[in-house]
Amino acid sequence: MSLRDSLFAITYDRQIARAEEAGLRAMRKRLLADAAGQVVEIGAGTGANLPWYGPEVKSLTVTEPVQPMVRKLERRVRELGSDATVLRAPAEDLPFESGTFDVAVSTLVLCGVDDQPRALRELRRVLRPGGTLLFLEHVRSGDAKRARQQDRLNWLNRLVVRCDCNRATLDTIRQAGFTVTEVENTALPKAPPFVRPAIIGTAKAPA
Repeated sequence: MSLRDSLFAITYDRQIARAEEAGLRAMRKRLLADAAGQVVEIGAGTGANLPWYGPEVKSLTVTEPVQPMVRKLERRVRELGSDATVLRAPAEDLPFESGTFDVAVSTLVLCGVDDQPRALRELRRVLRPGGTLLFLEHVRSGDAKRARQQDRLNWLNRLVVRCDCNRATLDTIRQAGFTVTEVENTALPKAPPFVRPAIIGTAKAPA
């Protein structure tokens, strides 16, 4: 555990509070309305998604690789009286048998994993055939000028919030074998312009 990990866990909720109030919370709620059955969420952080899982979810497992975040996540689970199981695990190496889950959830995570293609292959592996991936991610802009700005400022994004703002995540989802069934280009509210481009949608694992 590093000092940087601890500081990030302490400050994360404050960093994202304005975005949550301005619409990010509503985006999470809309995305998770489709979650049902056996669900796994990667990079669950401080548990911002937990209130939005409905009664159709029969079991919920949330993973998080950073120990200070795990402690905050466990506290949030207790506060909500949730039955979620919390596990410390990186998205690139999920400790589950293949075909375990009906639904996998990733919100603002695929920008920060060390190996995005590997993380998506793991998500495909732990999903049952035809299982669903629900995603909300900020991504590389489709506008060439904005994309170049993202490339120039990505170092700053990595320094402040520990992720890459210029990843072509939708392409990687498809390359991992998923079929994208729904995608909406949107924007993260109250985010700097170079971080704002985002996508929200669903994809299916191979049947």
